[in-house]
Amino acid sequence: MRRGGISAVAGVVVLVSMAGCGQESAVQNGTQKASATTDQVKAVDPADSPGLRKSDVPWNGEGDPFNAMVRLPDGRRVAMHYLRRKGLFEQHYSPKTGWSKPVAIYRTKTEACQGITLKTGGGTVAAIADFGVYCSDGEPPTESIAAVGIGRLNTWVHHLTDDFDGWGRVSVTTNGRRATFIRNSTETRTSLRWDLGKGFSAITERPR
Repeated sequence: MRRGGISAVAGVVVLVSMAGCGQESAVQNGTQKASATTDQVKAVDPADSPGLRKSDVPWNGEGDPFNAMVRLPDGRRVAMHYLRRKGLFEQHYSPKTGWSKPVAIYRTKTEACQGITLKTGGGTVAAIADFGVYCSDGEPPTESIAAVGIGRLNTWVHHLTDDFDGWGRVSVTTNGRRATFIRNSTETRTSLRWDLGKGFSAITERPR
């Protein structure tokens, strides 16, 4: 953790409304609703575009440290990737419908930090992603994202923490009703909890 404290903005972005699916309501302070829009991004082969890494184009199923994918027991999959100067994007796969189009989970022009973490439980998917002004030079993140997708995975919520070293891990309960984001330092344990129907709680910090 940097600068002696945490500045957190708990924001919810409802990308696509889910009628009749028991989705989470917007219950947090500062809640902001937005209609889903899919970026019309033409797939580009990185090999044909010098200077582009795979994270600059929509996920293509290949391994890449800037991309992540998780499989659900029912055959669905969730993939996330970064797009340069655009932010964090999500796609999900169903055996019946195939892959969805990329949809923005969090928009920023800040440089992406390497690595996206995805965990699942009970049909809920939790994600960790980070952005930083000088991430490529080894500086800590300046924008740390905790995100949760539920139901048909057309609805995602996210929590932004500014000037924070980033969440180290996330766990999801087997029933999918709670996700807990954790950051441990030598002196403190910082946590952020998301609960179905309640959203994100306030960040807590306790001595270890």
